[in-house]
Amino acid sequence: QDYYGKELQKSEDLKTNACITSARPLPKLVRDALERIHEEVVARYYGCGLVLPECLSSCRILDLGSGSGRDCYLLSQLVGEQGHVTGVDMTEGQVELAKKHIAYHMDKFGYRKANVEFFHGYVEKLGDAGLADESYDIVVSNCVINLVPDKRAVLQEAFRVLKPGGEMYFSDIYASQRLSETIRKHRVLWGECLAGALYWRDLYSIAEEVGFSPPCLVTASPITIGNKELEGIIGDCRFVSATFRLFKVLGGSRAGPAQVIYNGGIVGHERELVFDANFTFKEGEVVDVDAEMAAILQSSRFAEQFLIRAGGANAAALQDCC
Repeated sequence: QDYYGKELQKSEDLKTNACITSARPLPKLVRDALERIHEEVVARYYGCGLVLPECLSSCRILDLGSGSGRDCYLLSQLVGEQGHVTGVDMTEGQVELAKKHIAYHMDKFGYRKANVEFFHGYVEKLGDAGLADESYDIVVSNCVINLVPDKRAVLQEAFRVLKPGGEMYFSDIYASQRLSETIRKHRVLWGECLAGALYWRDLYSIAEEVGFSPPCLVTASPITIGNKELEGIIGDCRFVSATFRLFKVLGGSRAGPAQVIYNGGIVGHERELVFDANFTFKEGEVVDVDAEMAAILQSSRFAEQFLIRAGGANAAALQDCC
């Protein structure tokens, strides 16, 4: 709270590049949406990725650790006036900043009523903010879960508030090994999103315990510290910024491998949908998928975008290698 509420006043105050979004080319739709966001909101943004899943029209989205509200205001434009975005953050100053600009953005977007709201609260205790079971289509988070000591509680709460078939789509920092006590208690490394980073294998076990389908890795990029003193403390541990997607797939949905055909039509992804690091779906092309991916596509908001039929030429091979 001190680090993000008092010590950091703008993005340039960060001491490592862990929380800086990589400069990937953005679709015009997203670039235009970002330009409509108030400059004060953008200046106080400390995310490590762009948390923009596809197929968002009219969705209800929850942003865990919404900070100054940049991602919420971006998503607000992509879900449209019929959709809704809720932001929750533990730093009161950030929440107040986000709330201050609600009227400005609704006017800028041409909305008659606000489709965003912000709560001051803890992402591992969403019930305290009054968030009900199965009330959101998507949960997003941008470089925040590493700041929470109890990662399992965050994933458990996200699972609780998601509707069946819902998705958790989030960017965060991961470590190549479990971190020493020295690193975990270092104040600056904690604020810079490194000391609280999860050992990447632990994400898989926690997600399974909570009830999510196995994590789908979307993108990953190594983090360079660029600070000699901090590098000395970290030693041979390596960090990566990665985006994962987790789905709340109910048990009965996992029938078996399938062949799927993407119908096209998702805004911004009409011809090709890069779903994760393993699966890219081109419009009209038949793709063999394993049982997990078949269940995800069948039970989620993507179901209407695909033609799905059981079985598949390479079904057995896919099941073996997944």
